[in-house]
Amino acid sequence: MNQEHDAGPGRSGVSRRNFLGGGLVAAAVTPLLTGQAEAKAAAAPTVDGVAQVTVRAAVNGSPVTVRVDPRATLLDTLRERLDLKGTKKGCDRGQCGACTVHVDGRRVLSCLTLAATTTGREVTTIEGLADGDRLHPMQQAFVEHDGLQCGFCTPGQIMSAVAMVDDEGGADSDDEIRERMSGNICRCSAYPRIVDAIRDAQQVMR
Repeated sequence: MNQEHDAGPGRSGVSRRNFLGGGLVAAAVTPLLTGQAEAKAAAAPTVDGVAQVTVRAAVNGSPVTVRVDPRATLLDTLRERLDLKGTKKGCDRGQCGACTVHVDGRRVLSCLTLAATTTGREVTTIEGLADGDRLHPMQQAFVEHDGLQCGFCTPGQIMSAVAMVDDEGGADSDDEIRERMSGNICRCSAYPRIVDAIRDAQQVMR
């Protein structure tokens, strides 16, 4: 009985000798691999013990490379690391729309977007809309219609409106504009003039 048990492979095709031999090799290799991973992690810059990641993206048409905490939001990275203060921090929980920017042409809430997810992508902020001294049609319409009061929400309003027209096809009525812009809150309640600005700007943009 012992001879059969110690003999060649059984039904599974694996003998006890081969199994034990493989286990010894794995036991010998695992510490080496673990040691390499630990050494690599130790060499990476850290913030509060968390290894930083490298983000390479195009921001307002210019290539940007920045090392950030993997937990860093796009909003904080834009404002604190890239000094693009036009994007506003409002509620910081995705409810007011003040932090709206474009990623690959689509509107996103930068306070809910990790900076690390933008590697290889195009990020556009309010600073990137104008062509030199020439305002974007949506910016110009907001000026002409006085579509702002305190101005805090205005960058997010404009970025959301531009994406609504360029990426989503625009709106066919004032009610549709209100519905599609409902994620952007204006505490000053300048909504009628915001709607007027968007209605006129999309006629130029289409």
